[in-house]
Amino acid sequence: MARSVLVRTAATAVVTGVLAAGVSACGASAGDDKHPDHRSFALPGRTLTVDSDDADLEIVAAPANKAGTVQVTRWFKGRVVVGGSPRVSWSFQDDRLKLRMHCDGFIADCSAKYRIEVPRGIRVTVDDGNGDVQARGFTDPLGIHTSNGAVHVTDSTGPLDLHSDNGAVRGDVSAPRVRAETSNGEVDLTLRRVPDRVDATSDNGAVTVALPRAAYHVTAESDNGGVSVSVPRDDRSPRTVSADSSNGKVTVRTAN
Repeated sequence: MARSVLVRTAATAVVTGVLAAGVSACGASAGDDKHPDHRSFALPGRTLTVDSDDADLEIVAAPANKAGTVQVTRWFKGRVVVGGSPRVSWSFQDDRLKLRMHCDGFIADCSAKYRIEVPRGIRVTVDDGNGDVQARGFTDPLGIHTSNGAVHVTDSTGPLDLHSDNGAVRGDVSAPRVRAETSNGEVDLTLRRVPDRVDATSDNGAVTVALPRAAYHVTAESDNGGVSVSVPRDDRSPRTVSADSSNGKVTVRTAN
């Protein structure tokens, strides 16, 4: 009897190891979902908060014919070998769009991503627990925070406040004010119009700020890395640029 138990235990361990290896080798990808879900949510005011726990997000300014509603498309793939069935949920209350993924089990592998179309003229705040965030086309204030993932903003003219705890922060924008910060990763900003203020900081990574030709009041520092400033400098200029890294090269240059 004891020998049978040991054999079954060993066999279970082998099967579990094989299953785990299979899940690791072929991870779930939301991009494989050929039939995404769609929802519309009525937006009661002029603000929107996107609250996501574990997903990649694409957030875009919507065409004029979609004013007054938030359009959401969701891609999801998930499997749990030992545990409950994986699922995703979405809800909307006041101005908060809440996105959740439930993927619990001994061997679980899930992936979700969303495309969120927001009416123009809306102030947007994004808080993503784990995932990359891309945004484009915004003319109003936009704030993005992800605990683990990259942030990338393009084609936007409103003030930006961008933060990642672990990931690169990039922007190619015409915003008047930009604050970009990461605890671990590079910051790479290109400004297409002369900004009023830029603050770019990385605790561990290079910082690059490319600016239109003009004179700026520049502060650039690195605790462990080179510093290069090639834009015209004027300490009396109302246009201020601060670029700082604790561990990485800092570059402030004229945009090509």
